[in-house]
Amino acid sequence: MESPLVLGTTVAAAAFAGRYLILSWQAFKARPAIPRARRFYHGGFEQVMTRREAALILGVRENAVMEKIKEAHRRVMVANHPDAGGSHYVASKINEAKDILIGRTKGGTSMF
Repeated sequence: MESPLVLGTTVAAAAFAGRYLILSWQAFKARPAIPRARRFYHGGFEQVMTRREAALILGVRENAVMEKIKEAHRRVMVANHPDAGGSHYVASKINEAKDILIGRTKGGTSMF
């Protein structure tokens, strides 16, 4: 007598547990993805660009080596080039950021 009752209770418990797991998995998959780190600089520009802002724009460290700066400049410039629908202002800021990080000023002379 206890055997069918125990078997029925076990099957029902397994069914409820399975349903709970399926609903939990669907809720887990449906949650919005939260980015771990931002890939690009989100925000306005300062009046005078600093090395920190230049590094944020290009997505490199302030003391990055020349090759990393040039690679990052190329990647960001390809994404924002005016000929590909980007803004001339943003392109000029990207170029200014590269110049600041590699040590060139607007006049073409080196800061060091």
